[in-house]
Amino acid sequence: MIARPAAVAGMFYPDRPDVLVSEIRGYLDNAAAPGPAAAPKALIVPHAGYMYSGPVAAAAYARLQHLRDAISRVLLLGPAHRVPIHGLALPDADAFATPLGMVPIDTAAAERALRLRQVHRSALVHALEHSLEVQLPFLQTVLEDFAIVPFAVGSASPREVSEVIELLWGGPETLIVISSDLSHYHPYREAQRIDGATAQTILGLTPDVDHEQACGATPINGLMLAARRHGLVPELLDLRNSGDTAGDRSRVVGYAAFAFTEGVAHGRH
Repeated sequence: MIARPAAVAGMFYPDRPDVLVSEIRGYLDNAAAPGPAAAPKALIVPHAGYMYSGPVAAAAYARLQHLRDAISRVLLLGPAHRVPIHGLALPDADAFATPLGMVPIDTAAAERALRLRQVHRSALVHALEHSLEVQLPFLQTVLEDFAIVPFAVGSASPREVSEVIELLWGGPETLIVISSDLSHYHPYREAQRIDGATAQTILGLTPDVDHEQACGATPINGLMLAARRHGLVPELLDLRNSGDTAGDRSRVVGYAAFAFTEGVAHGRH
């Protein structure tokens, strides 16, 4: 087995398993939804260090705690921060390692995706990328046995991303997770205004979020196209920024958590 080793354990999140589990469970306990909620088909979650975005990410992952045995595959898409790429990149690996153990890659699903012209393999793109890795300890905590199909998304159109999502849509066993922060390094009040407008765009399933609004704009826009096609209903679970979670309000990064559930087709009654 070829495992992609953890690259940001000890930096973005604790590298000791006991500390990591305790921290995640604390976030989840604080974010637990009041009463039963519909099972989400897709989530948008932030990907900063846990001290900054962990409480917001937990608002999304708390929705999965009653689905522990129901979800067996997670389609994971996040922006490529360190290595510029065209299209979407899968890792050259069979699993991702975290302090909580190995997360296998659904190799059959990955092979299907590689038939699309916009998908390729790149160990280099994934080697130090944090946007996907930081989601794994949360998923390992709330789910039982699952595999991932992890895509680092570079220069691609929303349609190209949507095509990948459609190919691997699956049924209730498949969850889609889009990893993205919102605006970067604005003063607190300005960030609130920008991020509030971005949240409304996402709630309207409008696929024109730009990269000033969200570093994961490309996978977000791809999800918006698929969500419209499948009649998913979006819900904003949490919207904050690093000024709320870590104190400094002079230059903040925005974070939001969304859930998308199956319902009536968008725009219909």
